[in-house]
Amino acid sequence: MDKVMISVAPVASTDKNIVPNKIAEDVLRCWKAGAAMVHLHVRDAQGNLTTDMGLLEKTLRLIRKDSDIIIEVSTGGVSNLTIQERCIPLYSDLVEACSLNVGSTNLGKAVYCNPLDDVEYCIRELLKMKKTPEVEVFEIGHIYAMKEFMEQYDFSDPILFSIVLGHKGEAPATPQALAAMIQMIPPGTLWGITHANRRDFSIIAAALGLGASTVRIGFEDSHYLDARTIVDSNVPLVEKTVRLLRAMDKEPMSPAEARKHFNISGNE
Repeated sequence: MDKVMISVAPVASTDKNIVPNKIAEDVLRCWKAGAAMVHLHVRDAQGNLTTDMGLLEKTLRLIRKDSDIIIEVSTGGVSNLTIQERCIPLYSDLVEACSLNVGSTNLGKAVYCNPLDDVEYCIRELLKMKKTPEVEVFEIGHIYAMKEFMEQYDFSDPILFSIVLGHKGEAPATPQALAAMIQMIPPGTLWGITHANRRDFSIIAAALGLGASTVRIGFEDSHYLDARTIVDSNVPLVEKTVRLLRAMDKEPMSPAEARKHFNISGNE
């Protein structure tokens, strides 16, 4: 049976009250519901991106104590941090995978800057620390840039792309944009879907039908369960994703299956 990794990104960028116990409890419930990976950012108590790993490491220790969910931490987000500061999570033993952003991006009225020199620094550090990258691509140019980096650097196979649709100023969440992005994904790699500002699951369903290996769900992208329902926990979002998979004769991967499939070494 076809299996897909569900990744949960449980914290919204607008969240101004970061409480490790609360986040960890939500993540553990998502893990029990079928999530195999958690995606987090390094934030302070007010939700600002920071170099201080204190709150994040407390959260990760709570998560790891009671689950085997894969831990992924972002090296990005709109901030004034330098690329060296953004790479701080690469040096944590609790972190198994990290997002890799390979080009600058419009995020509404903000610009998320990733000049190529910064991208290369992140790649070198990521490979040095043996963290598994998830390449977030917001438009076709990012995919092409990663193809060139693949020729220069010795990445472990399989490389995982996350097609990110729906941010204002970037590729829209439409079937046409999804199809165009998929066509650019290099042979021999894997890809998944992230739908920002999602109000329904139609693009996620389309991506699954076209062969997505991963689905990212969670408050970082949307609180909507459907066009009329906003939820206050990430669990219903994971549960709906599992139901969607099973309706398509697919199953969610366990963390162990995902580690093997995506060649994530783990820190167990």
